[in-house]
Amino acid sequence: MNVAISPARPAVEPGSYFDPVLQTEAIKLLPADYRVTDRPIALVTLLGSCVAACLYDPLVQVGGMNHFMLPGGEAGSVSSRYGAHAMELLINDLLKRGARRSRLMAKVFGGGNVLSGFYSDPIGTRNASFVLEYLSAEQIPVMAQDLGDIHPRKVCFFAQTGRTLVKRLPSARNDVIVDAERAYYGRLAREPVASGSVELF
Repeated sequence: MNVAISPARPAVEPGSYFDPVLQTEAIKLLPADYRVTDRPIALVTLLGSCVAACLYDPLVQVGGMNHFMLPGGEAGSVSSRYGAHAMELLINDLLKRGARRSRLMAKVFGGGNVLSGFYSDPIGTRNASFVLEYLSAEQIPVMAQDLGDIHPRKVCFFAQTGRTLVKRLPSARNDVIVDAERAYYGRLAREPVASGSVELF
């Protein structure tokens, strides 16, 4: 007896959706996420005081994005909420997929000072400074940046080409992002730590 075997469905990437504005398949990144891909899709995230680093190798058309909330990192930390580990994860995954460190290019976004109560040393400013210093030390050129100010942002990064779209969000969305960041920072305080051009749209 012949039994028909259905072809296996491809696994659905966490955060995948179809973006009707961009008219493309996309993956949404949350805080402490990172993704690397060689597919013609958009990596999308919302940023307040967080930073997203978008790295890509134009020769092999592979790229990725991270989304970190805190600069640096504690000694021995392996949490991608911290910039140092988030950058290591992103770069290492790119190299595993055929990228060369000497060809990597970067675009960086976020670091908006959207949270009140951080006046002398705001977290957004520290995140922005960290990512620029890290990339300089690694000799990865920054091709474009939109950092600082007080605005939240939506960032869409096309990993194969390095094309990036940035949208500064209106104040109505600001409250949503601020509330989400406050809640996330509150959880961090309670949780143990586990060991080119920019187009506006």
